[in-house]
Amino acid sequence: MMKNKISKIQELFDFDNKLSNGSDIVIGTDEAGRGPGAGPVFAAAVCFSDCDDENLFEKLQILNDSKQLTEHKREELFETITELEKIGKCHFSIQQGSVKQIEKINILNTSLGCMKKACEEIIEKSNKSKIKVLVDGNRQIKNFSYPQITVVKGDSKSAAIAAASILAKVSRDRFMEQISKEFPEYHWEKNKGYLSKEHIEAIKKFGPTVWHREKFLRNILQLPEKNKTQLSLF
Repeated sequence: MMKNKISKIQELFDFDNKLSNGSDIVIGTDEAGRGPGAGPVFAAAVCFSDCDDENLFEKLQILNDSKQLTEHKREELFETITELEKIGKCHFSIQQGSVKQIEKINILNTSLGCMKKACEEIIEKSNKSKIKVLVDGNRQIKNFSYPQITVVKGDSKSAAIAAASILAKVSRDRFMEQISKEFPEYHWEKNKGYLSKEHIEAIKKFGPTVWHREKFLRNILQLPEKNKTQLSLF
């Protein structure tokens, strides 16, 4: 079993190596929280400094698409990845896009903007000139001067994207659990801001909070067009 897991993580690193095309570093970036009706969106970027280290493979043997892992495994990997930076095996950055940003420039642009900031922070940390960025999904980062490749379902193909997926997901989940203490009636500690039946019922009963995304709630609240501006959260 251990050998199979290490083979899987080696496949993820091999994918990155093949796309590197002579680059000094490969950065993977992903986001978490595009779909929920409440809370900020998070994005992360990761690059590994040694993609042929068997000790690294062993530490990351359970790495995969964050959606395929249990919460416990994601938390375990989060700690592993962040510890790897301390020993010089990787660089990472985690960025947050506010509800206000999402309302102003939409969720896609906010997500891509956070990815851009995360990648730029890693580029600054690494001090490398030949950069290749792997972006999860099918949309490239806008106004970004470094070579980038979009990878559909990249969190199950690329080690760097999978690691970024973990950091973004865990960071956002922790954030939603924290703000849930202030607004317990919405049960964000369970639904993480997604519009579950329980969450929708709470919105209808108690109304939206400063953490809700106005444009995501219009159908739920069934407001006439002329009154939609009254829902402004800021």
